[in-house]
Amino acid sequence: MIEHDWVIHGGRVIDPANNIDDQLDLGIKEGRISFLAKSAKLSCAKRSFDARGKVVVPGLIDLHFHGYEHATPLGVPVDHYCLGRGVTTAVDAGSSGCSTFPGFRFFLSQACQTRLLAFLNISSAGLAFALLGGDSTTPGELGLIGLVDLKNCVECIESNRDLIVGVKIRLSKSLADNGKNEAESYQRALEAARAVNLPLMVHHTLSTIPLEDCPGKMDQGDIYTHTYHGYHSTIVQASNRQLDPVVWAARQKGILFDVGHGQGSFNWTVAELSLNQGFKPSTISTDLHSGTCEGPAYDLPMVMTKFLHLGLSLTEIINLTTNEPARAIGWEDRLGTLGIGREADITVLSVDDIAMDLEDCHSQKRSIEQKITPCAVWRQGESAKITSPLCCPNPSTIERQRNSWEQAEVKDLQPPR
Repeated sequence: MIEHDWVIHGGRVIDPANNIDDQLDLGIKEGRISFLAKSAKLSCAKRSFDARGKVVVPGLIDLHFHGYEHATPLGVPVDHYCLGRGVTTAVDAGSSGCSTFPGFRFFLSQACQTRLLAFLNISSAGLAFALLGGDSTTPGELGLIGLVDLKNCVECIESNRDLIVGVKIRLSKSLADNGKNEAESYQRALEAARAVNLPLMVHHTLSTIPLEDCPGKMDQGDIYTHTYHGYHSTIVQASNRQLDPVVWAARQKGILFDVGHGQGSFNWTVAELSLNQGFKPSTISTDLHSGTCEGPAYDLPMVMTKFLHLGLSLTEIINLTTNEPARAIGWEDRLGTLGIGREADITVLSVDDIAMDLEDCHSQKRSIEQKITPCAVWRQGESAKITSPLCCPNPSTIERQRNSWEQAEVKDLQPPR
């Protein structure tokens, strides 16, 4: 009899990539998935996990995360906020540029149990010296056009294709010398992504670049993150609260629209208007960083919870946090499924009835009735400890974010209480 290292038994297994949604047992042996079956003898396992009443899914993938801790102001402890919340793969979205990526590889990616990949920032400094930028003393990463280093960005990617999965740029007026460098920086980022044949991920908020150019000039497979923000550059027209036609055209072109919740980029009103008009996200991610990790984003299961409230089915949500992000970075042959022989990256979730108010990035609240919570996680067959937010909802975060409501162009008709 084959002895398995683990048997996860009795759970509802959802694997959208393989069209599986069934009550199955799952085996792990030597770091890989060894079987999926209707029932298995627990005596054949060294250890077992009772998943009855829970959901067993491929290890979650967070497509937009910031984990370059101690080297950037945004970085947070990767394993605590990723693996501890059921995320087995996190993609750092531009914390490092070509000048700082060697440290990312040596000090961070090799030290984490979470699989850590990266979009390389078109700015050579990445996010090393600026948190939000925008005043006379703290320039953003595009504040000096010389930092936007196309040649060395491409060379860095070519030398690190095992970890780098695309190019990242933050397009905001305040990050680019009051907008002076935005257009040129954006053009260089597009050229870099095309040179290496990898996707470009674009942060586009409070920008001088019009929607006609971003996402309009992006290519099929590029990723427009922060889809549901309500600031200037939002995808919803403030005048009539309809989706801008440019956005529909971009989706038709094959551009992906990522959630990228963040500290200012998820607005209940915009999300509701968009989904009511049929504009669902291509992927669900957190933009987790030092300003979001204890609210308003908290972690990936909490962002997934918000989309459960918005009407997406559990199967859709699992697809948008496993199979689709793996496809977006071209790693679908390695990540995002529970195929036999694949690395045993596995997450167990519970979906619990609850009555609580959950805030967005402007302290607007919605009353939710179900919450997705991580219960167990395995990375390459090794189990890891589950962690929890300090407080959710977090009153101090809600109070901190309240003033941002005034700046939003699309929002609830009344200010948050």
